[in-house]
Parts: sequence; C-alpha cells; structure tokens
Amino acid sequence: MTPESVATLASALDWRISDAPVDYVTAVAEMEARVGAVRAGAAPESVWLLEHPPLYTAGTSAKDADLLEPGRFPVHRSGRGGQFTYHGPGQRIAYVMLDLKRRGGDVRAFVRDLEDWIIETLASFNVTGERRTGRIGIWVDRGGGREDKIAAIGVRVRRWVSYHGVAINLDPDLGHFAGIVPCGIAAPEHGVTSLVDLGIPATMAELDGALRVGFKTVFGA
Repeated sequence: MTPESVATLASALDWRISDAPVDYVTAVAEMEARVGAVRAGAAPESVWLLEHPPLYTAGTSAKDADLLEPGRFPVHRSGRGGQFTYHGPGQRIAYVMLDLKRRGGDVRAFVRDLEDWIIETLASFNVTGERRTGRIGIWVDRGGGREDKIAAIGVRVRRWVSYHGVAINLDPDLGHFAGIVPCGIAAPEHGVTSLVDLGIPATMAELDGALRVGFKTVFGA
C-alpha cells in the first residue's frame, strides 16, 4: 500500500445502511473484521446503520436478575459496556468503527461525543435529549418527574478502534423492553420512549439523514 493510499484511508469514512434486519452474531463478526482492517490501515473508518430482529443483549455489567423474561427473545452476551438492552425493528442502530488514536486517544471524550451526536440528531426533530448523572444513555423529560430513555450507548474499543455504538428509538415496540430492566434502571419514574411515542412521525430515512448531519457536526466531515 502506498503512502498516498494510506493517507486516503485515514481521511475517509464509509457510511453503510442495511435495509433488512441483520442477525446480531453476523453483525458482531463483521464489526470485528472491520476493526482489524481499520487498525491495519486496510479499510477506512465506518458507520453502519441497521436494525436487528428482536433480541436482548447483555453488556459487560449486566446482572442476571435484570433479565426478567429469559425466553421472550434470544439473548446475546456482548463485549460492549453497559447492561441489558433491547434491539428490534423500529430502532436505528449506529455501529461506529473509528480510529480513536487518530481522533485524540480519549475514550471518555469519545463517549461524550456519542452522546452529543444523539443530542444533535434529536434536536433536528425538536426533541431535547439530555444526559443524566449515573444513568447511561440519552433521556427526555416528560414532565411531572418522569424521564424516559430514548437512546442507548454501548461501546467497546480494541487496539484503539471503537465498535458497537448507539441505538435510537424511532418506533420500536416499547412493550418489548418489559422483558428486561433496561440498563439496570428500574425506578418507576424512568421509562422508555421513542420519536413516534413523542408524537413525531419521522421515517427511518429522515432519522438517517439527521444522524449524518449530526455526525458531521460533532466528529467532523
């Protein structure tokens, strides 16, 4: 590989959108392969937008007691951070494979950038997404002391290349979250919401467009 081609890869970003739901195990294998290629300088960084069939994933901090209905959907143990979460149709997942060493080498700053990315994306739909101390993800204030989670974050870093990423609820079946304690948060005043649940009839294509604009704002071109 010539120095010129290496420089081109370093400045490139590959956006990929899968129209059909992607099997979770297949997605993880593809991410891991891409991480290795990015680290080797053989492929550009990548953002992969997709949906999964209904399933639960358990992050490295997941507690068995938080899986309330073990037989409801397949359960996948994941190397990402975090606890239990649900993935399924109507939820846009953005898997992010970025070279963090080239982007400053600060994992905490990277997670904060992911939060900012979600907040920017939601703002394009006039939704105010907010962080909460001690609670992972992005939250929406519903009033009266109630706050609902609209987006989850769970990442892993291998040799300074990130993978896994974020999940934003467009219009999933919110009832499917009842089979777990989402991210270990069981307080009755903390629920789960989506753009459609908030009265915003957005399409997946519109959400994808907002994600691309928000990514450029936070991470650069």
